[in-house]
Amino acid sequence: MSFSSSVKSELARVEPEKNCCQLADISGFLRTAGSLRLVGGGKFRIVISTSDPAIARHYKKLIKNYFDTPTELEIEEGGNLGKGRKYILSIGPEDRSEQILRETGILMIRQGNDYISDGIYDRIVKSKCCRKAYIRGMFLGSGTISDPRKSYHLEIVCNTATLANDLCKLINTFVDLSAKMVERKGKYVVYMKKSSYIIDTLSIMGANASRFSLEDIQLKRQMRGEAARATNCDSANTDRILDAAEAQIAAINRLRESGAFDTLPYKLREIAELREQHPEASLTELGELLEPPLKKSGVNNRLKKLADAAEGL
Repeated sequence: MSFSSSVKSELARVEPEKNCCQLADISGFLRTAGSLRLVGGGKFRIVISTSDPAIARHYKKLIKNYFDTPTELEIEEGGNLGKGRKYILSIGPEDRSEQILRETGILMIRQGNDYISDGIYDRIVKSKCCRKAYIRGMFLGSGTISDPRKSYHLEIVCNTATLANDLCKLINTFVDLSAKMVERKGKYVVYMKKSSYIIDTLSIMGANASRFSLEDIQLKRQMRGEAARATNCDSANTDRILDAAEAQIAAINRLRESGAFDTLPYKLREIAELREQHPEASLTELGELLEPPLKKSGVNNRLKKLADAAEGL
């Protein structure tokens, strides 16, 4: 099971206790997973589609609990396209589809005429708990989240720019959260790529087990990254030490070949011999080999004098 499927499986088990949260949850799901069909006489049939049987069962139960109305459940096979099954819930006029559309803020009235709203109905998301439930419903309808072992990305696909903008505003009402929107193939995608935002969003929706799993993966990724950076740093330091030692030994060889080495002060000859014996040693390590020990700056000063003497030949 993918990480995204695991998150949805967990969220499909969340049962809102308050009536207002039940309505918000249903409303968010209808916005992203639902569609309308005219059945004559200006009446509508609500059709809700999902590929997850647990989600279908969840909303069949939730709609029954809140609206006290049944929903028809059909299973549509993917056929030769290999797309798998679809679970379709439908609610006709005889089961109060119009009432459901009005309560969820989808069917509205303007100047005495009905119209289909394409945004989020403010009255449904007045309280913080309802905003959480609405986001959960929208995610269950058209949301996905990438495997955090590979990347951090959470998105919810919306059919209209108005709905996507409203969702961004809704998410951004939560402290330290920020969602962005992009148009993709005629759809409008609300997304987050920052791991801390995604962790908080999982918590807001009620996917606490998934949140802890993501935090654990994030910690392991950080530890691996720090270990890799430390290894690269150590490797770079080693390369610099060896390059410097090679140049220092070359200078010492020029002094020996010219006969000038034996005329050098004892302290310079001493550090030169140590450098020849320990080409891989750092300046600090060379200093510790001297008697008495010498600080890094002192060792560097003596080696610089050797290099200057070689250049003056």
